[in-house]
Amino acid sequence: RIKSFFFFFYVQPIIPLVMALPHTVSSPSSLSPTPSFKSKPPFHSSFNPRSLSPRRCKLSSFRCSSSSSSEKHHNTNPPKKSDDVVELPLFPLPLVLFPGAILPLQIFEFRYRIMMHTLLQSDLRFGVVYSDSVSGSAAEVGCVGEVVKHERLVDDRFFLICKGQERFRVTNLVRTKPYLVAEVTWLEDRPSGEENLDALANEVEVLMKEVIRLSNRLNGKAEKEVQDLRRNQFPTPFSFFVGSTFEGAPREQQALLEVEDTAARLKRERETLRNTLNYLTAASAVKDVFPSSS
Repeated sequence: RIKSFFFFFYVQPIIPLVMALPHTVSSPSSLSPTPSFKSKPPFHSSFNPRSLSPRRCKLSSFRCSSSSSSEKHHNTNPPKKSDDVVELPLFPLPLVLFPGAILPLQIFEFRYRIMMHTLLQSDLRFGVVYSDSVSGSAAEVGCVGEVVKHERLVDDRFFLICKGQERFRVTNLVRTKPYLVAEVTWLEDRPSGEENLDALANEVEVLMKEVIRLSNRLNGKAEKEVQDLRRNQFPTPFSFFVGSTFEGAPREQQALLEVEDTAARLKRERETLRNTLNYLTAASAVKDVFPSSS
């Protein structure tokens, strides 16, 4: 069973994003890939974006392949093409999936039920791309979601538990019906040169612990010592974990997902956490002076 407890706060003048950090943070590696389905997972399956964007890219900007009419079935791994280009079914959602993160989904829309039937005969992998519900566009960079548990209901809906895998960039739209299929290339972080990634990751962890401690205090919760958040993760997967906790800020999360340098991602997260900590420190001081105003 997966449990998440998130505290949301929003201050426009000081922090340019809505940010969420868990009171009890579990690293992706600590989450069970086989939770029970006694309660329905939150679902995100009704989105129908009309565009894919770089950093926002219109769907029409991707050239459809002439061989887009047939279904491609995969075996153990996605079929490779030249330069490691693969075809991947896409699922636009109003959220950002990071490598290592757990994503519960409910599939009820007809075209995505078709997609699930196809995936069940292949490798159970599809691409999650962030869809902006306001602009109707979806991001060009996404993350593979691998189905680690599924339950098919009598009405042909599906409950899924997915885990984020590698990142990708959409290079060409193959078809749009019954669901989106695109050619993608894989993304990996570039070497960070002389940067001390472990020191950066440790600094980010310390800031996260302070943010959690102060947010608990402001909410009247016990100021317990925050557990080890990094869980011996290397800097790159840890940077993805940190990004996955910024749940209230999908555009910021998307920017973090697109960064191809671990040091740059950690530095951006460090700045966000510092800004958040400055606000929480001020809010805590106000609460101490005016306890009745909290």
